[in-house]
Amino acid sequence: MPLCTGAVIHPCSHTKAASMVASSRSYADFTPEATFDIKKVDLHRLEEGPPLTATLTREEGLKYYRTMQTIRRMELKADQLYKQKIIRGFCHLYDGQEACAVGIEGGITLSDHLITAYRAHGYTLTRGGTVREIMAELTGRRGGIAKGKGGSMHMYTKNFYGGNGIVGAQVPLGAGVALACKYLGNDQLCVSLYGDGAANQGQIFETYNMSSLWKLPIIFICENNQYGMGTSVERSSASTEYYKRGDYIPGLRVDGMDVLCVREATKFAADHCRSGKGPILMELQTYRYHGHSMSDPGVSYRTREEIQEVRSKSDPISMLKDRMLSNNMASIEELKEIDIAVRKEIEDAAQFATTDPEPPLDDLCSHIFANDQPFEVRGATPWTKLTSTS
Repeated sequence: MPLCTGAVIHPCSHTKAASMVASSRSYADFTPEATFDIKKVDLHRLEEGPPLTATLTREEGLKYYRTMQTIRRMELKADQLYKQKIIRGFCHLYDGQEACAVGIEGGITLSDHLITAYRAHGYTLTRGGTVREIMAELTGRRGGIAKGKGGSMHMYTKNFYGGNGIVGAQVPLGAGVALACKYLGNDQLCVSLYGDGAANQGQIFETYNMSSLWKLPIIFICENNQYGMGTSVERSSASTEYYKRGDYIPGLRVDGMDVLCVREATKFAADHCRSGKGPILMELQTYRYHGHSMSDPGVSYRTREEIQEVRSKSDPISMLKDRMLSNNMASIEELKEIDIAVRKEIEDAAQFATTDPEPPLDDLCSHIFANDQPFEVRGATPWTKLTSTS
């Protein structure tokens, strides 16, 4: 995927000191804002699309860089802990796709809603979870974001509905959330994500139909990482133009490796939904560096050279880093300091995730209902009794 390098620099202004300066240079030495050319979005049933330029402030750039680096390092640590058999069970890593999660969050607000499939660690972080909570959930500990009972595929935060293990099943749930938004009239929307591997599911097309009939404020997003498990999109789909799959629903095909492309497209889609026009569909063309899950080495159906080529030409973190450095929006030392801080945060979280106690058996049936009186639950045998508390 081509990199977008053109930039128009705005004059530098003397503003408040930056929270993190890694050299003797003052904040005023850096460019506070720049406008970049971004890749044109392919359109379906739309007269016009997102802009061809995106403005990035220094603060936004540093925030996006840190978040994407945190996701990347967190997933690499999860890979390490899985190979040590500290993390067990299903584990689907998100490294390579960081620009999707960070760009989407840049185009909506935390009061909006989001639901995704099982590759959910990155979204758990961008929706307000902490690295410590995510890592502890991966290892099944009490301090995990789901109290150690959800694991990799079932993490939740406010306005984030998982983490869902059944392929495609989260899409109609997202439509239900969007229906609630419309019913309440709160000007909120729901982002409902799925992968190219789920794109042929019948329930997704049923959801398109209902959402269009009722003009629900929902953004359908297909994260097309080129492979559904070990099957390439060309082998699984008669049409690989996923942004056109909604037929009567407008669609956008976006460079999912560029955080600014994703952000501007999401802003456009969000404005479409909030204006009462109903659903819109986005296809983010992205790539995962790991296999489908930790049980998939990821090199039996694609070559190591293919993976390395994407890393070298289209890596989302490198793209943002190069933009910021080439336009004097940050220094190499400053970004290195962020890298060091992120690594320390990941290591501290991993230490907590391997020492925090596992949840006791007494907690097994808790949190079935919210704000309810404690009640008895039958265990695995008739003579085993457990208590559920909210």
